[in-house]
Amino acid sequence: MVVLNKIYTKTGDAGETALGNGARVAKHAMRVTAYGTTDELNAFVGMARLEASGDMDAQLERIQNDLFDLGADLCRPDMEKDAEAEYPPLRIIASQVTRLESEIDAMNANLEALRSFILPGGSRLAAALHVCRTVARRAERLSVELATMEAVNPEAVKYLNRLSDWFFVAARTANNGGKDDVLWVPGANR
Repeated sequence: MVVLNKIYTKTGDAGETALGNGARVAKHAMRVTAYGTTDELNAFVGMARLEASGDMDAQLERIQNDLFDLGADLCRPDMEKDAEAEYPPLRIIASQVTRLESEIDAMNANLEALRSFILPGGSRLAAALHVCRTVARRAERLSVELATMEAVNPEAVKYLNRLSDWFFVAARTANNGGKDDVLWVPGANR
């Protein structure tokens, strides 16, 4: 259980922060940037939830919890030492990716096939979900870049990849099942 009695510690005043294994790194380190971006994404999901209801809100709540799991995963390097850890590090697992795929398939089954790219927008919820999609893509790119330097859980990268797809399909769903999608018209303003 996490207990936060004091919010500021002053330990980061010199530009460093602690990772999940206790190692201190620069606040601009790629690992910190990757998990910081998942935290940013989580905040945007919270904003989207202000417009959501029912199943969509419940799914977004699960995603928010998963994003905390993902942040915990990304902030803990040394995957090869997981078995030696005092307590098992939290890692994204395949079933979390599979759940997203199932939800994408269920939402997509009710949508017409796209014949054009769509512009982010339509309803307020769809616009918010498109913001989430783009931040998820950035988190994915940063995690992939981190994986070129250090070990990263492959399921974490897969999760981010599916999550951006989830947000895209959810945005179409929020746009009256895709009927209110705003279609891109190439060269319309030439």
